[in-house]
Amino acid sequence: MTCPVSVRIASCPSLPSRPPKRPFTRSHPGRHGQLRAGAVALHSSAGGFIEAHVTGPAASPAPEQNPLLGIALKVASVCAFMAMATAIKIAGQLPPGQIVFFRSFFAILPIVAYLLVTRQFTDAWYTDRPLSHVLRGLVGVSAMGLGFFGLTRLPLPDAIAIGYARPLLTVVLGALILGEVVRRYRWSAVIIGLVGVMIISWPNLQLLRGGGDAGQAAGALATFLSACLAAFAFVLVRRLVDTEKTATIVLYFSITASVLALFSIPFGWSALTAVQTSALVAAGFCGGLGQILLTQSYRYAETSTIAPFEYTSVVLSIVIGIALFAEYPTAATLVGSAIVVASGIFIIYREHRLGLERGKARPVTPPHG
Repeated sequence: MTCPVSVRIASCPSLPSRPPKRPFTRSHPGRHGQLRAGAVALHSSAGGFIEAHVTGPAASPAPEQNPLLGIALKVASVCAFMAMATAIKIAGQLPPGQIVFFRSFFAILPIVAYLLVTRQFTDAWYTDRPLSHVLRGLVGVSAMGLGFFGLTRLPLPDAIAIGYARPLLTVVLGALILGEVVRRYRWSAVIIGLVGVMIISWPNLQLLRGGGDAGQAAGALATFLSACLAAFAFVLVRRLVDTEKTATIVLYFSITASVLALFSIPFGWSALTAVQTSALVAAGFCGGLGQILLTQSYRYAETSTIAPFEYTSVVLSIVIGIALFAEYPTAATLVGSAIVVASGIFIIYREHRLGLERGKARPVTPPHG
């Protein structure tokens, strides 16, 4: 007589007992599956001109969904990143490598504190792909350096808006490198968004022809190149997140960026005043704090719910630019920003719709027994 299924292992000692296999899915990346890649979102702090970081919540236990709290944390993270950008502008035109070091090194402090509190610090050091982290660090540091160069030479609203070319360019690189399917709606949004970036940048680029401030033209070009590199870093992180924990990716980037920035010392670092030192330290701390707030925000709401609130930085940049730096947005900046923001939100909407369609189309396997 055959053993009943419910007691087969217990009553038939000839059958070996082994624990069920846990299938690897993108919702449990890394060594211990602590962090959900499904909630991963790459954030381009202060408008995309800074290297994007992966963010994701701890999967065990999954917190109850609370969209309002998630949105509040997202907006708080945007404010923290804008405070970082403001502090860097206050510090003035310093060597980009020097700014990158302060931004990365002092961001480690709040990040490590967060990992200790959430008991992820030990596991965060484990990695199977150290060279991939180094490559990501090289690209990210280059993006940060160019972004900081542009930030200190452009009006704040212009730097923020041009930086939002990053999510648009990520769509392009995702199709070219990762083989992602991009249909006409998203291609149209990318093209229109890049037209918006050109509208913002064109007055600054025209300064070269008129013998005007070449610094602003260089800043516009540097900010756009920063967005290109940040988009490439985004693609690299998409590959990393398949096997690496979010905590590992964030921690290794901060450390790698700090070390790589030190290699810029031979090219000349400036002697800092007390105000500049305080501003740069504050920039690093705000960057780390923003990362923590962003990480928490994705614990309580879906990416498609939270992501559009990233564009509140456009409004904040205008307010801060006027209040602190007497930088008034031009008509080109306002029109271009509106186009870029609309394109970005449309891409988020399409990603959400395609995700729902893929979920409906996924075949359901009936239970066996």
